[in-house]
Amino acid sequence: MLDDRKTAILSAVVNQYIATALPVGSSHIATASGIGVSSATIRHEMAVLEQEGFLVQPHTSAGRIPTDKGYRFFVDHLATPGRLDDVTSRHVGEFFDAAHGRLEEMLHRTSDLLTTLTHSAAVVLGPSAQPIPVRTVQIVRLSSVAATVVVVFATGVVHSEVIEIAETLSDSALLAAAAHLAHSLEGSTLASLADVGPSGVDAIAGVDDVVRSAVAALQVQSVDDHVYMGGASTMADAFDAVEVVRQVLHTLEQQFVVVSLVRDIVDRGMSVAIGVEHGVEPLSACSVVVAPVVVDGQHVGSVGVLGPTRMNYPQALATVDMVSDRLGKRLGDS
Repeated sequence: MLDDRKTAILSAVVNQYIATALPVGSSHIATASGIGVSSATIRHEMAVLEQEGFLVQPHTSAGRIPTDKGYRFFVDHLATPGRLDDVTSRHVGEFFDAAHGRLEEMLHRTSDLLTTLTHSAAVVLGPSAQPIPVRTVQIVRLSSVAATVVVVFATGVVHSEVIEIAETLSDSALLAAAAHLAHSLEGSTLASLADVGPSGVDAIAGVDDVVRSAVAALQVQSVDDHVYMGGASTMADAFDAVEVVRQVLHTLEQQFVVVSLVRDIVDRGMSVAIGVEHGVEPLSACSVVVAPVVVDGQHVGSVGVLGPTRMNYPQALATVDMVSDRLGKRLGDS
């Protein structure tokens, strides 16, 4: 455990490096931190912190920068979730108050919101639609050969899937198919799709074909992950080394890697994974801040941001916590 003076110096170095991305020298700490000791004393303490693995000196004549170990100590002992300013808090509140309609659109816009607030890449893992009760089902003709199946869930979230229909299909057949789906699913969940049988409306041609097409489309949707990422391009501005940027962007394109990363961090009970801690080597220059999305006590998804290890941890923690809380309340608000 570090003593109070080393702790204060490490905190000052981390905060200064987060703000400037430049190595921090002892003279700056002596004049700007209010620690109240000489540059020589600070230089000695920084050398000790380097020996103990909390700081590193990138060049002989340069100041020092935090290591992953230094950031971890900062996060665990010094950084608490910051407080979002009133304007930002109001912006988040207004965003979710106005968030209605399709689940996909809301989650996509939530990832954009996180990117805007944190200037980092953002990932949102939304709930599978399977466990959410269905409020109503409708089928709407789009053209002579296509229709959309619209499912409204108990949360108010809307999902739709486009299906092919026969050009000769009548409006009465669409209405009959929709009525049969509604009777089979309303009050149940999409897990009940396997139990949807023939309509029994033999007098209207094509009804069961529409029902089968709708069920097939909704079954695919019910098991898909709702994964939305935003702000990957912002990572290009976060690193000087072209090779690091290339590795980071290539990894972010592999959605399954990012999903596994976020889920693993949440499953380990962590809110912050720094550098090599998350185990994804191409992202070793990055940290991930995550929070679960909880509805009625159940973990239904996650939100997170990914940025350089010198990210503003207090601000990222506060933003991710607020967005996850508001998203959970919005999903649970029927």
